[in-house]
Amino acid sequence: MRAMTTLAVAAAVLSLGAAEVKAESLKIGIIESLSGAQTSTGRLFASAAQYVIDQINADDGFNGSPIEVVEYDNAGGTTGAADRFRQAVAEGVHIVVQGASSAIAGQITEDVRRHNIRNPGDEVLFMNMGAEALELTGEKCHFYHFRFTTTAPMRVNALVSAMSEEGDLGSRVYSINQNYSWGRDMEEAIRAAAEAGGYEVVDSDLHEVNRIQDFSPFVAKIRASEVDTVMTGNWSNDLLLLMKAAGDAGLDVRFGTTFLDQVGNIANAGETAVGHYIAHLVNLELEDEAWVQDYEQVTGHVPVYIEPQTVNAMLLLREALSDLDFGGEDIDVTQIGLALEKATLEGPNGTLSIRQEDHQIVTPVVVSRIDEGAKYAVDETQWGFVPVKVVSAEEAMYPVQDSCQMDRPD
Repeated sequence: MRAMTTLAVAAAVLSLGAAEVKAESLKIGIIESLSGAQTSTGRLFASAAQYVIDQINADDGFNGSPIEVVEYDNAGGTTGAADRFRQAVAEGVHIVVQGASSAIAGQITEDVRRHNIRNPGDEVLFMNMGAEALELTGEKCHFYHFRFTTTAPMRVNALVSAMSEEGDLGSRVYSINQNYSWGRDMEEAIRAAAEAGGYEVVDSDLHEVNRIQDFSPFVAKIRASEVDTVMTGNWSNDLLLLMKAAGDAGLDVRFGTTFLDQVGNIANAGETAVGHYIAHLVNLELEDEAWVQDYEQVTGHVPVYIEPQTVNAMLLLREALSDLDFGGEDIDVTQIGLALEKATLEGPNGTLSIRQEDHQIVTPVVVSRIDEGAKYAVDETQWGFVPVKVVSAEEAMYPVQDSCQMDRPD
């Protein structure tokens, strides 16, 4: 009798232990600039990612558990990013999300690569939402890095195509960009597109990043060059101060830009921005109004700047996860990466997918002009982004860089 009681107790203990075993949760770490100068942008990446993750969790989550999200503040620097990555790994993060700054993305992607080499079977995947330096899908490419935004050639090719068709490109172009990886990519892309665009790059400048307070000497050079168009990848104050200096000088040129939709830019630039162009991934006027309204209801604002592309990236992740079933067992990050390579998303402007050779997103690019009459005015002004042309993914894309030699999992 005592033996039977002992066996019964043992069985009950085993049963209780089995009941307490939980499925492994997919853990996503957002390593973003959540303090300092880039806080506003970093917070947009985090909010947009969370928006889709909440939808996934409302639909039973993944692998038998809700997806966990942990935010890590990189403080806007590479050192902070490296420290936060080590913390994230120690806390069991499977996927890292980041987007504000190519320099920080360069640090994270290298940290991910090194970690994965040292820890086979315990890999981490990097979803790059906004860092556009070509080297990230060039010499720094690896299987566990996926880029869900454009690059300089994609934006420039789109601008040239649309502005040429609109008769606003002209035959003489001035290139001015910030002197770091992104700016140098832009300068090269502007030169590379000259033949197809039928223009001459009359002159170009690379300048310090967000340190110049007076762009009037650059505007004087632009005036002396007698150009029709200024093409620039500048962002933040470097874009605003350049455009304002041109406006104050009465310079009659058209700007082709890449980040004029950064929150606050139109309010700060005012009428100076009217008539200028931007190449971006999403124009809300072309999107499904239902999801725009839902996003506003959930977050308190319509999706702006990099939020739509981040939502699309997370929807691609959701599509990839829908094809996987780990049965509550350990998360296999490599399998998530392989599923992401096959994921597609049908948008109003075409299909989004991942190019397997370098993990660059294949996406249409929208070119818009700043003007009155836009469906969604921005920054509490009367101006917004009026769509001019949707450039197909095929037209916007560029060849895989020779420097990308991706080692794939066995």
